[in-house]
Amino acid sequence: MKVALVLDDSIDRPDGVQQWVRALRSYLERVGHEVHVICSVSESDDPRVHAIARNVGVKFNGNGLQTPLPASRKLIRELLEREDFDVIHVQMPYSPVLAGRVVEEARKLRARSVRIVGTFLILPTGRVAAMGTRALGIALRKNLRKVDAIHGVSPASVEFARETFHVDPLLIPLAVDTTAFRKGAATPRPQRRAGDRLVLAFLGRLVERKGVLELIDALALLDGDTLERIEVRIGGRGPLLDEAEDAVARHGLGEVVSFEGFVSEEDKPQFLADADIAVFPSTGGESFGIVLVEAMASGAGVVVAGANPGYLSVINDRPEVQVDARDTKAFAELLARLVGDPLLREELHREQQEHVKQFDLQVVGERIVRELYALP
Repeated sequence: MKVALVLDDSIDRPDGVQQWVRALRSYLERVGHEVHVICSVSESDDPRVHAIARNVGVKFNGNGLQTPLPASRKLIRELLEREDFDVIHVQMPYSPVLAGRVVEEARKLRARSVRIVGTFLILPTGRVAAMGTRALGIALRKNLRKVDAIHGVSPASVEFARETFHVDPLLIPLAVDTTAFRKGAATPRPQRRAGDRLVLAFLGRLVERKGVLELIDALALLDGDTLERIEVRIGGRGPLLDEAEDAVARHGLGEVVSFEGFVSEEDKPQFLADADIAVFPSTGGESFGIVLVEAMASGAGVVVAGANPGYLSVINDRPEVQVDARDTKAFAELLARLVGDPLLREELHREQQEHVKQFDLQVVGERIVRELYALP
C-alpha cells in the first residue's frame, strides 16, 4: 500500500502534529507500506517528502503557528498522478489551499478508488479560536464530503469535530513508540537517597496556556524544607521566558529553578526520564497529551497533568496526577504531597507504566490501518 500523510505545516518542526506524523510513518513503514509526506515546506532531502507551498506565521489557539500560502494545483496533480496513492491521510482541521486542494485533486483523479482519511487534532481554547475553527468548518463543508473516514484523538476532540465540522469521527488516540522512547533514555532515573534532591521537570513551549507561570507561583508557596528537597528544570522556549525568569527572581527561587532552553527530540527522552516528577500544567487548548505519553514512556517517576479535557483523556483517573494549575494553593499542595511521599510516587509510577501501554505505536497503528484505512 502507498500512503500519503498530509499536513499544512513543515514536517521539520518539533510540534505535536509533526511528532504524530513521524511516528505513524515509522509504524507504517515498519509493517511494509510505502509512506510519503506532503507538507508545506521542508529542508529534508528525503525523496518521499514533498514540500509544495510556502508558509506565513500566524497566532492561533495560544500558539505561534505556520499556515500555508496556496499550493499549485498543477504541482499537486503532477504529484498525485506520479505517485498514485492508495490512501491519503490528512491532518485536520486543514487549510483549503493545501490539504484541501490535495483532497479535491485526488478525488478528481481517482474518483472513489483512493481512500481519503483524516485525523482531527485540535481542541481550541478561548472564544476567538473556537469561532475561527467553526468558520473553517463551514468553509470546508463541501470538501469534507470527499473524506471517507475521520478519527478524533480524545473524547473532547471527537465532540468538537461533530459540533463544528458535522462529521462523526472514530475515537483513536495518538501514539508514541514507547520502546524507542525508553531506549532513547540511555540512563534510567536514579534511585534517590536520603538528602538527594528530587528532580521536578517541565517541558513545553513557554506560552500562556502551558502553565509555566502557574508552576512558578505554586513553587513559591512551598515551604523551605520542601524547596530544599527539589530542583526544578524548565525545558522549552517561548515568549514568556523573560516573564518566567522575572517570576523566579521575584519569588527568590533562583537556587531551585533552572531554565534549560530548547530540548531537542534526541535529548527529550533523557530529560523526561531524569524527572522524579514531570509536570505539565496546561490550562486548556489541548486535544490530546502526547507529551504525557512521552514522559511515561521515558520512565519518568510520576507524570502530573493539567486538568483540561485533552490531557485528562490520557492521564489515569488518580487525583494525585491531575491539577488545575490556576488553583495555586491546590497545585502547591499536590507538589508538596508528591515530594514528601516516596511510597505514593512509586505506586503512581507503577500504575502509569502499565497505563501507557495502550498508547504504544504498535497498538494504535494496528487500529489506524484496520479501522481508518479499512484494511484487514
